[in-house]
Amino acid sequence: MSAPVLALVGATGAVGTVMIDIMNSRSAFPWGEVRLIASARSAGKKISVRGQELTVIELSPEAFDGVDIAMFDVPDEISAEWAPIAASRGAVAVDNSGAFRMDADVPLVVPEVNADAIADRPRGIIANPNCTTLSMMAALGALHREFELRELVVASYQAASGGGQSAIDRLYAELSALAGKGVGVEAGDVRSTLEAAGLPISDSPFPAPLALNVVPWAGSLKDDGWSSEELKVRNESRKILGIPDLKVSATCVRVPVVTTHSLAVHATFAREVTVEAAHKILEAQPTIVLVDDPAAKRFPTPADVVGEDPTYVGRVRQALDFPNTLDFFVCGDNLRKGAALNTYEIAEVLAARI
Repeated sequence: MSAPVLALVGATGAVGTVMIDIMNSRSAFPWGEVRLIASARSAGKKISVRGQELTVIELSPEAFDGVDIAMFDVPDEISAEWAPIAASRGAVAVDNSGAFRMDADVPLVVPEVNADAIADRPRGIIANPNCTTLSMMAALGALHREFELRELVVASYQAASGGGQSAIDRLYAELSALAGKGVGVEAGDVRSTLEAAGLPISDSPFPAPLALNVVPWAGSLKDDGWSSEELKVRNESRKILGIPDLKVSATCVRVPVVTTHSLAVHATFAREVTVEAAHKILEAQPTIVLVDDPAAKRFPTPADVVGEDPTYVGRVRQALDFPNTLDFFVCGDNLRKGAALNTYEIAEVLAARI
């Protein structure tokens, strides 16, 4: 049987660029052909994949003819239109957007946690979770298998890149404007300093200054004061772990970090759990790096994790006053495992089953 054909839709975008880097660095390469697909304005560009210069082709129904797996790294509205078209042309669409995540006929997959769900795909589409949820799933999945997760309270510390290139540009602009303004900034003059530099909050993707600040908001407003990002953590965790009645509460916070999300996780289990047992389970996971030596001040931070594929876990503690509960801290590069890498890993699992 010939090797499968892989298509990458959104090849010239931010996540698509990371996806190509992942393909170029992977030890195994199961693809007989790779097609790079993007909008008309990007068609004709040349990109090197595994030493071969490929020409980006324009997105069209015919672009999917003969394709076995099509990865989508594009906005929701483009995925919503084109993933079903790819599936109708015979490809399995692996979508990194939010368009299909909560569709009952579309599996939401993290290969370390629920790879078997890949087989049940009535629409020919598989969804990739939100980057915030993904950052903790490898750890939670491993612990759930052993101790049975019952309740989850999460505080996220989300990087600017989760808001796209405009959010990254805004953070850099704010940092540049505030550099050297230490006295004024310490006096609480961040907003006026930014306004004087031509950076009013009304022009920002954030509802408050992000530089030298934290913003307790990510996403759009939903019912009862919840944000869309917070509800994604709740709903996606339930679906991935297969626990429809899992109790989840999340508070999503944007922090002045360019790339890599962090989460403080408070997880309650049905069975007794200890730090020692959790360490053994986490250390045994091939996609987790345990960095947990508080006496030596060793724990994961975004600055250490950015650009890395694994999830990093540390600060594992037995929760005080809460039985069968662990508190721990997780860091994961939101552009790699949180987006491109998990999508690609789903495609690899599919390639092995075709």
